[in-house]
Amino acid sequence: MVWVKIPAENHPLFLDALPKDPRISTLKMFGGIAAKVNGMMFSGLFARSVMVKLSPADQQEAMKLDGSAPFDPMGNGRVMADTLLLAEEVMDDPQVLRDWLRRSFEFAQTLPPKPETKAKSAKAKPAVKPAPAVKAKPAAKAKSAAKAKPAAKAKSAAKAKPAAKAKRPAARKPAAKKR
Repeated sequence: MVWVKIPAENHPLFLDALPKDPRISTLKMFGGIAAKVNGMMFSGLFARSVMVKLSPADQQEAMKLDGSAPFDPMGNGRVMADTLLLAEEVMDDPQVLRDWLRRSFEFAQTLPPKPETKAKSAKAKPAVKPAPAVKAKPAAKAKSAAKAKPAAKAKSAAKAKPAAKAKRPAARKPAAKKR
C-alpha cells in the first residue's frame, strides 16, 4: 500500500466520534491518532480513513462496504488480526464513523488486556542511577583557581616549541679519570 498522509481534518472527526468512556486513551501515532482500551489499540486513523479491530460478525459486515479491506499497514501481505481499514466514505458521515468506533471499542473490551512489555517496564525503572549533585566551590577557592588558569596557559605556551627548530646536541661530559 502506498503511504498516504493523514488529512488534518480527520483528527477532530475521529476524536468526536470516539465513545465517551474514561477507559479510552488516545495517542499520536505516525501522524495520526490511535485509541486504546486495556492497553489494546482498537482504532486509529490511517491514510484517508480509519482502521478498526472488529469481531468476526462485524468484519463480515464491514467488508460489504465498497473500499474496506483487511488492514495491511506495510502493504506486504501481513494483515493485522481482526483489523480492517474501512472505506474512506466512513469519514464523511459522523454517525457511521461513531457506530464503527463503538463496535470496535466493544470488541476490544472482550479481548484480554495486553501485557506490559519489557520496554515499558524498562522506561519505568532507570537502568543507571543518577549522578550525585555537585557541590559549589567556596568563593576563595574559585578565585585561586581563576589565578591559576593564566599561569597554566603561560606554561603551556612556553612548552610549545616550533617543530622546525632542531635540538642542539647535548654537551659531552669529560671522561672520568681512572686511578
